[in-house]
Amino acid sequence: MYQFDIATGAKGDLYRDLLGALDALTGDESDAIANMANASALLMQYLPDLNWAGFYRLVGDELVLGPFQGKAACIRIAMGRGVCGTAAASCESQLVADVHAFPGHIACDADSRSELVVPIVVGDRLIGVLDLDSPLPGRFDEADRAGCEALVGLLGPRIG
Repeated sequence: MYQFDIATGAKGDLYRDLLGALDALTGDESDAIANMANASALLMQYLPDLNWAGFYRLVGDELVLGPFQGKAACIRIAMGRGVCGTAAASCESQLVADVHAFPGHIACDADSRSELVVPIVVGDRLIGVLDLDSPLPGRFDEADRAGCEALVGLLGPRIG
């Protein structure tokens, strides 16, 4: 199977290694669900302090749960609602240090305290979002945002 050498030091090194691992996992696979499933498993395994890592796919005019790692989750999210819906509607990443302070936050898991959601855009078409949750407040920072945006940039064409 796959054996990855993932850095445990600086975040820049961690995300560089994750990008290489994601490329190896998804480079020769054309199935979107398989690629999202492996991506969520990779992120859950190597990013510390997560309690949920996965995808919501744009189906019609709402987000629908896709492959993920973690507790059972909300199945459908309206555009513009919660952190995921806000990221999807604005096509801008949402970095939320305290989800309880986010207007309209959807509490799928009461243990989640912070969240990072990155929209997945292929060409000019939104296809979904990457959603990461943590039980720690302030878990995500700008390095996480940049790293996850790079991961989504690689993965988007492979799932779109």
